[in-house]
Amino acid sequence: MSLEAKIMSDMKEAMKAKDSVALRGIRAIKAAIVLTKTDGSGKELDEAGEIKLVQKLVKQRQDSLDIFEKQNREDLAVIEREEIAVLKKYLPEQLDEAALKEVISEIVSTTGASGMKDMGKVMGMANQKLAGKADGKTIASIVKELLA
Repeated sequence: MSLEAKIMSDMKEAMKAKDSVALRGIRAIKAAIVLTKTDGSGKELDEAGEIKLVQKLVKQRQDSLDIFEKQNREDLAVIEREEIAVLKKYLPEQLDEAALKEVISEIVSTTGASGMKDMGKVMGMANQKLAGKADGKTIASIVKELLA
């Protein structure tokens, strides 16, 4: 089932259950899908594109959450946390740090990377292999740690 079909069915369920929190997050995904489909590029949204789309929405909300927390706006921070929780349901299972280190170590040995000069090569492969399973900041910090 595509993300769009899943969103539509989940939206109906959230409306029936009068779950405003879930509805807010689901509508954000639906709006992003519609924007992507009508942006004029003519590209179809595949599964990888759907994952990137949801990750982008999570990152936007995470950035907003950081700002709200710095400004002591707990009322707005709560809303962002709720939406992040809803959005994360549509992402693949995130790998823990130990599993990430294992995968990235394998990539480092495969590429023969020996120092920070090879970080770009390792990051490219890691981002491809771990797409949707971890965020870029976490991957970058582990790559730096392993190459240092």
